[in-house]
Amino acid sequence: MTVTSSFASPVLDRRPLDSGWELRVGAGPAPEAIARAVVPATVPGCVHTDLLAAGLIPDPFLDDNESALAWIGLVDWVYTTRFEWRAGPAAPAASRVDLVFESLDTVATITLNGRELGSTYNQHRSYRFDVRDFLVEGDNELVVGFRSPIKYANEQSVALGVRQRPYPLPYDAIRKSACSFGWDWGIATYTSGIVKPATLESWSVARLAQARIVATPDGDGGVVEVDVTIERADEDGPAPLFVSVAVSGPGLGESTLPETTVELEGDRARVHLALPAVERWWPAGYGEQPLYVVEVRLHADGADDVLDSLHRRVGFRDVRWDTTPDEAGTPFTLFVNDQAVFVKGANWIPDDALPVRITRDRLRRRFEQALDANLNLIRVWGGGLYESDDFYELADELGLLTWQDFLFACAAYSEEEPLRSEVEAEARENIARLSHHASLVLLTGNNENLWGYEDWGWKQRLDGKTWGAYYYYDLFPALIAELAPHVPYAPGSPFSPQGQHPNDEAHGSQHLWEQWNRLDWTTYRDHRPRFLAEFGWQGPPAWSTLTRSIHDDPLTPESPGMIVHQKAMEGNVKLTNGLIPHFRMPEAMEDWHWAMQLNQALAVRTALEHFRSWAPHTMGAIVWQLNDCWPVTSWAAIDGDERPKPLFHALRAAFAPRLVTVQPRDGGLAVIVSNDTAEPWEGDVVARRLDFDGTELDVFSQPVALAPRETRKIALPAAVATADDPSRQVLVTAVGDVRGHWFFAEPRDSALEPAQVELVVERVAEGSLVTVSASGLVRDLTLLVDKVDPDAVAQDALLTLLPGETATILVRHDGELAASALSDPRVMRTANELVVR
Repeated sequence: MTVTSSFASPVLDRRPLDSGWELRVGAGPAPEAIARAVVPATVPGCVHTDLLAAGLIPDPFLDDNESALAWIGLVDWVYTTRFEWRAGPAAPAASRVDLVFESLDTVATITLNGRELGSTYNQHRSYRFDVRDFLVEGDNELVVGFRSPIKYANEQSVALGVRQRPYPLPYDAIRKSACSFGWDWGIATYTSGIVKPATLESWSVARLAQARIVATPDGDGGVVEVDVTIERADEDGPAPLFVSVAVSGPGLGESTLPETTVELEGDRARVHLALPAVERWWPAGYGEQPLYVVEVRLHADGADDVLDSLHRRVGFRDVRWDTTPDEAGTPFTLFVNDQAVFVKGANWIPDDALPVRITRDRLRRRFEQALDANLNLIRVWGGGLYESDDFYELADELGLLTWQDFLFACAAYSEEEPLRSEVEAEARENIARLSHHASLVLLTGNNENLWGYEDWGWKQRLDGKTWGAYYYYDLFPALIAELAPHVPYAPGSPFSPQGQHPNDEAHGSQHLWEQWNRLDWTTYRDHRPRFLAEFGWQGPPAWSTLTRSIHDDPLTPESPGMIVHQKAMEGNVKLTNGLIPHFRMPEAMEDWHWAMQLNQALAVRTALEHFRSWAPHTMGAIVWQLNDCWPVTSWAAIDGDERPKPLFHALRAAFAPRLVTVQPRDGGLAVIVSNDTAEPWEGDVVARRLDFDGTELDVFSQPVALAPRETRKIALPAAVATADDPSRQVLVTAVGDVRGHWFFAEPRDSALEPAQVELVVERVAEGSLVTVSASGLVRDLTLLVDKVDPDAVAQDALLTLLPGETATILVRHDGELAASALSDPRVMRTANELVVR
């Protein structure tokens, strides 16, 4: 929808400081040519993007350029700009002029005309400086000097006391995105910069310092409450002042909008506006996402004498997490508008390791991919960022639920100053900034720190030092109670609400990493968590992404560039160990690439179908992870070049609105039918045991009728569920056209024969419609179309075809794609060729 304001423009004048910036080295080990250079700088921007634009550094994402550019984090950097200041036309009435930085990354000193304004120590908050007494008529010079983040973090680690963390550099000692120091999927950038807008704000009398908006449904109507805090230009400024609130949106009409006005008491006001009829906001898959615009204006006696104004989009919905103990433990079940929601989620990391390059359009593309994969929730992981307004506005618009961690991850954190005050400041700002969003259903204190304190040896090594408990159990709950009591909170992820071990699968949320680290992925079936907030399996990126970013000759799984782009500890060893129980180890690089991509998809699909089969005992699974921030072998479903991996299609299948899956139950097999729609689902469950040549060996059929949002188990008789020859038999189950498969033997132990597939291509408006016909059993057919056209995308993958079956795959692309190119064995891949020697 298009948002327009019904109010007059405010007196407050905002002037962007986005031009004329230059960047130079302040001090540190920069190469000589760069140390002497003064380069144009973009604001918002960062050191890396400016040096890239000037042609002074190579792309850090390619080959081993990461290590070649590590010096950037050891350098102090200086940004400088000049601007004209004149006392007019808006300035004469302005009694305040503020310099505002929405974010500085990270440790910076700001000077204006040679006089120091102040210093900053936190990427995750904004800063405002009164510069009335610093400006001069005419030319002004603004300088932002950044300290080396590596050196500062090391200094603070010593000053605060060294604490436990999984990586060498003390990201816990600086309020900067933790993953900018590198992670087990991420490049280390250590970048610096003015990463969000800088503005010069001129204003008079008063401004809106904060407006916290809550939209609550009430029967068929709703209530909007707005808590306003103002800042006055002068303590003796004119009084009285007023706040007016109006709401527009579906069903409220256009001519007369609901509006109310109240007078401020001191510097605060609370406005209550009741609406007779509103439409409910629902997550994707549960209904529509109607949004309402709340307009807030600050004014003096005359309603048109506007001093400041803002607008926010809100949705009317109730949200809660049920953690009432039951006979099985403690659930962790999300309710939206009193409807239980099975969470189909993915974890989110910054979508680019240089986050200044992330645009609203890029976020929309990622969210649309998430919806295409049938996701309904994104968890923003605690080692990244408090995500942008664009992120949350798009989530509201598209119906993607959001879960935001406070930015603490996998480490013990000091509770002492100066960190303590910075943490409170960032938490206050971001709670207030995000709490009106309809999509936001949970704030969480940290990622894995409660678990780490219990199980990772921290207690002994901390030897009495603080580790962050004050933030998670005291500070954050108190701030949420003060600023946003309508937003649910959990002290950590994982977390057990009744005080049990934080990663107890019977209580609250759980993370499962033993499978990836040590066990076969089939052991996911040994677990019945109440809610799974993290688990995952690695796989390489799309082939065109891999070969664009790594130029090793020869390219092998262990060639130098591949190792640089594999950040997980013993990552390739774990890939191999995870593959061997299922497939033989390929020797050729492209076969290895396909095998690891396929195994990743099978591992996660197997886990998701299992967890989903236990609903409502299990009421959610959040995969690690949706996206990548650069080209890398990782757990992501969408790689760093925005290309979907086979895992993406596994998510799409396992999270489909209706699912038929075969699962071990009570010593035998059962068909689990899941109906995650608002409509009943009726039909016959048909289970057929087939030979690989298509011969039907046994059949079972039973009617089934599912209510909306119901999951049902149908036990299978031994005759159909037991194979005479496990190596060449498959169980095919279906309700209507929704189908599931159970293979009695691992692919490597099966009698799969070479895939025999005919392929026909028909040109259509969106690209090509590819028809594949199998003369024998084909497992997990996938077209790796990026090998033919890097911009092409296949809309379906991982297709299992019985002898004589046909399927169609839409491939979106421009230009022409020849059938011969798509049928090339490098492009049309199946599990079959990973079995047949």
